[in-house]
Amino acid sequence: MRFIRLMAMLVLALGLAACGAPKTKFLKYNGPAVTQLQVHKTDRKMYLLHNDKVLKSHDIALGFAPNGHKQFEGDGKTPEGRYYITHKNPNSEFHLSLRVSYPNEQDIAFAEAEGKSPGGDIFIHGGPKRPISRRDWTWGCVAVTDKEMEVVYSMVEPGTPIYILP
Repeated sequence: MRFIRLMAMLVLALGLAACGAPKTKFLKYNGPAVTQLQVHKTDRKMYLLHNDKVLKSHDIALGFAPNGHKQFEGDGKTPEGRYYITHKNPNSEFHLSLRVSYPNEQDIAFAEAEGKSPGGDIFIHGGPKRPISRRDWTWGCVAVTDKEMEVVYSMVEPGTPIYILP
């Protein structure tokens, strides 16, 4: 009887220990630095690279009208070209996010020449909190799942170049 009680207490203690530490969305990354991101819009893929070596790749969702370069606010396009990550947003509406430096000077000049706003607030972010009915659902951002975004967020630092290709 004493052995059974001891075993029951041990199982209970191990069970409580497993529940003790809260899960965090902020992961630690100790691998090679991500020196660039590449987004291949046609293939719906994002690659995290260290020099020329792919460290991670993810399937992505894009803006709701993904073909072509973003030109104006509300056009639903994801920008194309060379940008960089400006900062990390730990309080994103979409779990976690990394801001992309769109619009650049050329984007602003083009939109202004057309009498329009280029838009902004382009991010790499996690998935929506509600179900979606189509593959490309953002307003121009690059989206991955929340779990994937936790990994990307841990690996990418502000200042990292991002090449968004057709």
